[in-house]
Amino acid sequence: MSTAVIARLDAVALERALRAGIHRLLLRQEHLDRINVFPVPDGDTGTNLALTMGAVLVVLKRTTFDHAGRLLTAVADAALDGARGNSGAILAQFLLGLGDGAGHLEALTPSDFADAMQGGARCAREALSDPRDGTILTVLQDVAVDLKTCVASGVADFGALLGHALARAQVSLEGTRDQLDVLRKAGVVDAGAAGFVTLLEGFCDYLATGQLDETEVTFDAASLEPESSGGEACLEHRWCTECMVSGTDVDRRALRERLSTLGSSLVVAGTQRKIRVHVHTSDPGEVFRLAATFGAVSAQKADDMQRQQESTLHARRRRVAIVTDSAADIPEEALERLDIHLVPVRLHFGEQGYLDKVSLGPEEFYRMLASHPLQPKTSQPPAGDFRRVFEFLASHHDAVVSVNLTGRASGTRQAADSAASRVSARERVTVVDSANASAGQGLIAMYAAECADTGMDATAVVAAVRAILPRTRTWAYLPSLDYGVRGGRVPAIARTLANLLRLSPLLATFPDGRLGIGGVLYGNSRRLQKFIRFVGRRVRADRRYRLIVGHGAAPVAGQALLDALLGTHPSIERGWLVPCGAALGVHGGPGFLVVGLQEYAPPVAPAAR
Repeated sequence: MSTAVIARLDAVALERALRAGIHRLLLRQEHLDRINVFPVPDGDTGTNLALTMGAVLVVLKRTTFDHAGRLLTAVADAALDGARGNSGAILAQFLLGLGDGAGHLEALTPSDFADAMQGGARCAREALSDPRDGTILTVLQDVAVDLKTCVASGVADFGALLGHALARAQVSLEGTRDQLDVLRKAGVVDAGAAGFVTLLEGFCDYLATGQLDETEVTFDAASLEPESSGGEACLEHRWCTECMVSGTDVDRRALRERLSTLGSSLVVAGTQRKIRVHVHTSDPGEVFRLAATFGAVSAQKADDMQRQQESTLHARRRRVAIVTDSAADIPEEALERLDIHLVPVRLHFGEQGYLDKVSLGPEEFYRMLASHPLQPKTSQPPAGDFRRVFEFLASHHDAVVSVNLTGRASGTRQAADSAASRVSARERVTVVDSANASAGQGLIAMYAAECADTGMDATAVVAAVRAILPRTRTWAYLPSLDYGVRGGRVPAIARTLANLLRLSPLLATFPDGRLGIGGVLYGNSRRLQKFIRFVGRRVRADRRYRLIVGHGAAPVAGQALLDALLGTHPSIERGWLVPCGAALGVHGGPGFLVVGLQEYAPPVAPAAR
């Protein structure tokens, strides 16, 4: 163990100490998720802090710094870009304050460090509309005060200085148990504060030993005992909503005041040119619209805290968590009942961005599609959206299975694959190409969740899902090819020929995942009845089926289609009617109908051992 006095922290030592702290945090990610009960018990604080500081780690590993202040500035910028969740945004703001106070210094003295820490703690508190004691804010402030006291008493060695600060941080952390009622009832400390103390522990260990151990982090969720007794809480607001606001002179104070009326747990972190917004709200779309009046909005995300909370409760009996993307059209009651996690497709009308089925629901989407002068564009969810969900779920379940839109039509599955390869517990995340879309993809995701609900392990779930893929088909009737042409998916000549010959092509998915023409309806009259007969000819009397009928702002026609198929084919045992989202709707337009048909038998629970 090193006993040398450390009078200055240069860029090299600072970089390695930070990396040691981040590595320690990654090792404790699942523990932090499990003790997360404040501000809501959604079990994702460890995941959010790991993603936030993981963005910092990327910068530290790929860049060589010879100036401590510039290193801290780069760290703060990376943390702001990567900030996730309440604690992540607070920590990013703390690092911004730290960088502001020491950004000009080539190396840090204990006095410089103490001053910068005090500035960081102050900035973190100012970022919140309703700062609360008994949280990470309290620990940051207690550490900053202790550092100033130690420096004033003559401590000039970083080892002694931070050793003393760590001891104070641990006492302060333990005190959070009694400062908030929700922590006292759950018998835990504040998870965000525990994350900061963990960072500080790793930082101090490096200074004490000079050893940086970055052995790859692996997890065994099954071996971890539940550590939180926080239980279920009533959520005032459902969506944990975040975005970035960029401009030349963004008024952070005014933005915070305006956003404070839209929800709770508001954090507005950043600078005049770049701000990270975090808020719990019931209307993510309104948050994004308001933010857009202050600058350019990007990096929108909205996590469903109700679904997260349910997942932490279900984890005790369900070994495998199921994820899909919003291209899957699934009945709302099935999403809730089967605890399916949905990653939204991105949607843009001109410069305005939306999250499919989150900040822009189907009803409003079809109104805008019919009236907006610009054709909307959809894009796959970024890999980071999948990674955030995978990280969270892997910390609460043995495994995660993601059922995604056919890779032959979109890069969504590839984004999920990329995210799965970067998850710390990547051996426990499996991505399955549904070879399907819309209602068919929804049926497959539901089947995966039903398999998980029986208690199957991941291997059994994946095998069962892959077995049902060829027994699930999707067909879509488009009353007009106009929207397909506008979106570039259908050549204009195809529309001309269809109109000339009075044909209505039917889109279909094929077993190899292709999405193409799967049939035609002849003539301009009674097209709904012709579509009903087309689907009915694919139903065999000696098989069991279930189906989903989806519609683009056409509930009456959709209900007629569903009733006709159920009424004339007794082998279809169950059916649902759902409004379709933007992924297919942008090409189908108002009035289109889709049928997902699945040859089905309920999954069988594994035999007890």
